[in-house]
Amino acid sequence: MSVVKINVLTVPAEQRETLEKRFASRAHSVESSDGFEWFELLRPTEGTDDYLVYTRWRDEASFQAWMEGPMKAAHQGGGTAGERPRPAASGSTLWSFDVVQQTPPKSA
Repeated sequence: MSVVKINVLTVPAEQRETLEKRFASRAHSVESSDGFEWFELLRPTEGTDDYLVYTRWRDEASFQAWMEGPMKAAHQGGGTAGERPRPAASGSTLWSFDVVQQTPPKSA
């Protein structure tokens, strides 16, 4: 059964561009991971500073393997003189869901 992980990132308006650029530069770090099924970065349009990072995985084990491997490695680089860049988000919460029903678009 697939699992969905939604990372809720609180991002101040002045950091939005930074966050989006960082995600764009790491776009390929997830798509070839075993068990990966889908990714979306959702920008808030009104009433909140929270971005949603939606990922879908074949199972919990696939997500955990990515978290301990490629995700960890992608977040450790990028600073100058061995320093990590300042986080763009001021807060983060992970929501987890099991997919219990789904409906694809109807074929023509």
